[in-house]
Amino acid sequence: MITPTHFNLYPEHFQRGETPIVQSGTLSASTFRFASGVCAVRLRSDRAEVVILPFQGQHIWSAVVDGRNLGWRSMVTEPVANVPFLATFGGFMQHCGISGVGGPSADDTHALHGELPNAPYQEAWIEVGSDAHGEYLGLGGRFHNAIAFTTDYIAEPLVKLYPSATLFTVEMKVTNQAHTPLELFYLAHVNFLPVDNARLVYSAPSAGVRVRANIPSHVMANPDYAALIADLQANPAQHETIQPGRMFDPEVVFLIDYVADADGWGHTLQVHPDGGADYVRHRVAELPHVTRWISRTPNQDSLAMAEVGTSEPDGAILERKKGNALYLEPGDSFHTSFDVGALPAAEVKSVVAHVREMVARG
Repeated sequence: MITPTHFNLYPEHFQRGETPIVQSGTLSASTFRFASGVCAVRLRSDRAEVVILPFQGQHIWSAVVDGRNLGWRSMVTEPVANVPFLATFGGFMQHCGISGVGGPSADDTHALHGELPNAPYQEAWIEVGSDAHGEYLGLGGRFHNAIAFTTDYIAEPLVKLYPSATLFTVEMKVTNQAHTPLELFYLAHVNFLPVDNARLVYSAPSAGVRVRANIPSHVMANPDYAALIADLQANPAQHETIQPGRMFDPEVVFLIDYVADADGWGHTLQVHPDGGADYVRHRVAELPHVTRWISRTPNQDSLAMAEVGTSEPDGAILERKKGNALYLEPGDSFHTSFDVGALPAAEVKSVVAHVREMVARG
């Protein structure tokens, strides 16, 4: 391992045209601006590519592995600055929290999914280093959220790409800077494209899958929605095959209790008809709650097959009542990391067998 090297980024250096800034073997980084003016960094390896918004939530706007775009189809086609969550909800992954996650109740004061998705990062950098997985190229940043009489914390995410790897690592560290405890909620909103006739394989028993019945205030349900929810509540397993033409309109949310393997990992795969798979691997002890969000409508198509988090997505007040709030003492930190990306067909069978064994063992 080597001490990471940082290359600091500043908004005034970003141009419309793409500019290479770092090359390390097969790993590279370049900067550009979207037509909307939002700054972006493209990290590349020989197998993967991610576009991240360094100053806007450190949001992963897109992810490509072996030439395939992993992300969903949204009505929002490029990021927009200084707008609410849904007006720029088109990217592959958003960090959510810290004041709350999910839809706020009428009495909650936090925004939809909290302040993190589009947080204005004061610092951002390219990072070159190595860890237990080898050499990496990453993008990190620092968001200091200090609000008088309310909160004072620092969020520090990091995304790492490795040579020849089809998975990339996402980290988040939150440190309480205040002299009083910090109430914390965190969720990673990872949005894959559903693949017709694919199968969902994941390390949770069937009894651990529940369908959320309440409808958040931002969702406009159609007349058939109640029947759809009732059908899935009666037989949640039917959603595990991505059936062509079946609508999840406007959305269906599943709450899932995962089990961990001997190394502490929970696993989620969307296994494609060709044998390859989309994949999320997370530490169950760090992120014990998994939400699955499916939205298949004429206007958008998304499979957030594993939104891994510290709580369920029902807003701060209700999650606090459930006992799902975390509290950081002054100076303490919360840290989590998880892996996201794709698996080639040659690797999928062994992972699926491992997951089946985990579930059977309980």
